[in-house]
Amino acid sequence: MERAEVLKRVIGILTEAQEIRRAAEAGEEDDTPETEARVVTQLLNEMLPSISVPADSSPAQVARLVAEALGPALHTMVAGFSLAFTSLAMAHDGGRTDLSSIEVLQQLALEVEAGNYDGGS
Repeated sequence: MERAEVLKRVIGILTEAQEIRRAAEAGEEDDTPETEARVVTQLLNEMLPSISVPADSSPAQVARLVAEALGPALHTMVAGFSLAFTSLAMAHDGGRTDLSSIEVLQQLALEVEAGNYDGGS
């Protein structure tokens, strides 16, 4: 999955998590932990690659294969969450009371869509 797609999925899961939390606080959602777990599971299934390990692999070979497969995906995913967190923190620290957190995430999504974060892996 390309970096911009990962960033969009991260923004999507953060936005969805906020909507789940708001629904729970309003009494509209009864199974918040299960719903949140389902959203996170879906995110991981979409973002993490499949790994094929030969049956005769040694433990060291399995570790190497897993690290090679998951390392770049996890790095990109963590970078996406870091970017989103930083964007939200900057808005908060700047005293931006005119923007909700969802609006900050929407602005970030527009920047990603415009190609502002296409560099890197």
